[in-house]
Amino acid sequence: MSDFSASPVQPAGRPRKILIVKVSSLGDVVHTTPVVADILAHEPDAQIDWLVEDGFIDLVRIVRGVRRAIPYSLRRWRKTLTRAETWADIRRFRRDLVEEQYDTVIDFQGLIKTAWTASWAHGPVTGLANRTDGAGFEWPVRFFYDRRVPIEPRTHVVDRSRQLAAAALGYPAPAPLSADIDFGLDQSAAAAALAGYDLNLPLPYVVFAHATSRADKQWPEAHWIKLGQSLVRHGASLVLPWGSDSERETSERIAREFGAAAFVPPRLSLPAVTGLLGGAAAVVGVDTGVIHIAAALKVPTVELYNFETSWRTGGFWSPHVVNLGGRVSPPLDQVLQALVLFGLL
Repeated sequence: MSDFSASPVQPAGRPRKILIVKVSSLGDVVHTTPVVADILAHEPDAQIDWLVEDGFIDLVRIVRGVRRAIPYSLRRWRKTLTRAETWADIRRFRRDLVEEQYDTVIDFQGLIKTAWTASWAHGPVTGLANRTDGAGFEWPVRFFYDRRVPIEPRTHVVDRSRQLAAAALGYPAPAPLSADIDFGLDQSAAAAALAGYDLNLPLPYVVFAHATSRADKQWPEAHWIKLGQSLVRHGASLVLPWGSDSERETSERIAREFGAAAFVPPRLSLPAVTGLLGGAAAVVGVDTGVIHIAAALKVPTVELYNFETSWRTGGFWSPHVVNLGGRVSPPLDQVLQALVLFGLL
């Protein structure tokens, strides 16, 4: 095993088969999706499979160019390791994984669990050679990789994935912070998924993506209410999606302040959430996967950060994406100013 040097040779006479390993979290999965369009731009016939946690598999299934999304159930397995059926499930997973012969396996995660699983697949494994600032990386992964690719430590997560894919497959890496990014989310499929819920969405609507399991990423509820009051006065309605019971309670509590001008949908699938975001006049949200989907769709998006991490995960590819905040929660007036720029206030 060695650090990456020579470019791999494309197999003669047939399309290259590639396995992407990026299992979680939602935002990280979203930030990896551009590699599919990058690969296909250089190898239009490439066959691309993606190994991903089963909770995010429906999103990967609407990424254009992904041939097969392979469910990875480690989170569920961990909870039931004492059960015989869990081990039977793991054996089936491993057996299914090794049935395919891959020309290249790329572990974009850099964790022991993903490198180990990537090594089960039939094919040489390429992964990260080092940790980049603020990103997860576990040095023992080097023992699972056939090639290791060094990345500059201060690199945006989207660029990190794009550079790794380029090095693994031997095509030129895109320029850092290039705005020419295709996240590949099929908005027609997303809109069809949303239509399946038969919702009567109030138009035009602004999505409040307030939901986060981390208290230190939340934006004050009073700010959401004041922001909603300004938007409703200017003719917008509010939609408040959720993903857990506590998040639903928060959505309903905020929505009660606005009566018919606010709508709390049922729990939506990730493709349906993507459709909801794609149809929004704007999306305002905290630093979680949902806001990163909105930014990937390039709809008017205001990302709210409570940490100085927007340089690493914030949207830079569209003037319609605004990143606010840093060491402290962004003030309400900055969010209002961003929505003025979008023509909503």
